[in-house]
Amino acid sequence: MGAEYSYIKIEHDGPLAWLILNRPDRLNAMNRPMLKELDAAFDELSADDDVRVIIIRGAGRAFCSGYDIQRGSTEINESGDREAERPDITADYDRLARTITRFMKFWDCPKPVIAAVHGWCLAGATQLCVFCDITVVASDARIGMPRIPVGGGYITPVWTPLVGPKRAKQLAFDSSSEISGEVASQWGFANYAVPADQLFDNVRDLAWRISRTPPEILRMKKVSINRAADVQGWRTIAPMGAETDALLHYSNAVEELFQLVREHGLKDAISIFEGRA
Repeated sequence: MGAEYSYIKIEHDGPLAWLILNRPDRLNAMNRPMLKELDAAFDELSADDDVRVIIIRGAGRAFCSGYDIQRGSTEINESGDREAERPDITADYDRLARTITRFMKFWDCPKPVIAAVHGWCLAGATQLCVFCDITVVASDARIGMPRIPVGGGYITPVWTPLVGPKRAKQLAFDSSSEISGEVASQWGFANYAVPADQLFDNVRDLAWRISRTPPEILRMKKVSINRAADVQGWRTIAPMGAETDALLHYSNAVEELFQLVREHGLKDAISIFEGRA
């Protein structure tokens, strides 16, 4: 028996393991407890010799709405205040870098990791997908950046090798921009798109076909491709956004936006921000 989780579910399906983000009432927004459980669950599956392929998906009507910045947040605590344990910019950088290290486990895992994306996939959720080996999306999925820019450059640098700098800038500069799953596959963010009602069956079939290859062969295939990506700069690009994000978190502009969230809640704060001239 594995560990018990509150925000993560694990479902075993022969050689496949479904790692399910399980906060459907919050569109699976990632708070600190969920991120810790995600880390532990991934370590558990990585060490399980019976698991050949790991699939990450969301419960309910969305894959994930990103980092939870309203309650139980990595940015704002449950009282609505900036995190008291982050007294300076260095501590903030360390916190952001830890999340990149957590996602880097997907990249370095000897087993294939697939993201199956439906519904909303926003902000930090897109970051999570980039670190997976394969991303399959529902055609009607909505994929985009944070709707209120309380940071800068943490997420879009890892998009850039996939979609190119111009498209990454389009998404980064316009916080209200989003793309469909179909467009995401055309741009290179996802491997391909399928109708929403076929997504999980399609991913399961793909994972089953992959699982037929002996694990030693899969591992070395992944190592060789990752090395090629690393030569192209991937391992340098992956953590660099933590620096610009930490800098901006202590700027007056971002502090004003955090205050907007504290006073009005995230949903209303987004509406107020998007209504600015």
